[in-house]
Amino acid sequence: MMKKLLILLLVPLIIACNQLFSPSGEMKPIRAPKIGTCECPYDRRQDGRECGASSAYERGSGDRLVCYVGEDKQVFSGKKHLLMGNPSNATANSINLSNYLMEKTEYALSYNANLGTANWVSWQLNQSWLGSSDRQNNFRPDSSLPDNFYQVTVKDYANTGYDRGHIVPSGDRTRTLEENSATFLMVNMLPQAPDLNREVWRELELESRRLVDQGKELYIVAGPHGKIKTIANGKITVPKYNWKVLLILDPPGSNPKNVTAQTKTIAVWMPNDDSVKRTSWKNYIVTVDDVEAKTGYDFFSNVPPTVQKVIESQRYIP
Repeated sequence: MMKKLLILLLVPLIIACNQLFSPSGEMKPIRAPKIGTCECPYDRRQDGRECGASSAYERGSGDRLVCYVGEDKQVFSGKKHLLMGNPSNATANSINLSNYLMEKTEYALSYNANLGTANWVSWQLNQSWLGSSDRQNNFRPDSSLPDNFYQVTVKDYANTGYDRGHIVPSGDRTRTLEENSATFLMVNMLPQAPDLNREVWRELELESRRLVDQGKELYIVAGPHGKIKTIANGKITVPKYNWKVLLILDPPGSNPKNVTAQTKTIAVWMPNDDSVKRTSWKNYIVTVDDVEAKTGYDFFSNVPPTVQKVIESQRYIP
């Protein structure tokens, strides 16, 4: 009787192990349900463990997700935010203090340890990122930075006269609490003049979400430029300007080859001071070419060059 009971208990375990391991002893990917598109948390890791939205594995630990959609195998590595290009060819090499690539589920960025801020942050925005999750307000250091990088803290901004200004807005990541929380990592902050952060910068954020409400998909890159001063005993550079470029796609789900000469772009170059008070964000519209010339970055580099030439020279006012 005991033997039969033991066999009954072991059979499911043997079956489960057989599903997880190949004959060579390696873990097998597990096929997810047929869902049409390959998006976590619908799939599992290669070692068979779940990879939900709160998974450290999914949240940019450097591993890859192998996703199955029907019979189609796709690899998810957090690169959707760099679909249109990597503006500075940043790499995930910790020796690269001034151009260190960080790819998170919520956004990708080039971090500059010498500035104590990102060089740029890039993110996708469409309706799928928006929901009803509350603003978390849990500003905190990013512990995923390499050991040789200083982790900026909330206190570093205290009594400086500058806001902890989001690059990726909290309002662009309201699908889950975890995704909203990720926008409060200090790598996603810039020292911004209060009138910039709370007025014109915010107005453009609202305009971006209005475009999404109209069914658009945006690829956005934003960052700092220049220097006013430093704070936190020289650890953080206060930029002289903040800039942002937006690629506006219709419909969502496009790729660089779908971008045409009719695709719209928006670019702004805003002074990081109180001169922006009670002005419109539209006062600061420039071209993508203008921002490239000043920063040295190459935006939307995965778009065909002939198309880039057209869309990056336009001065579009919505």
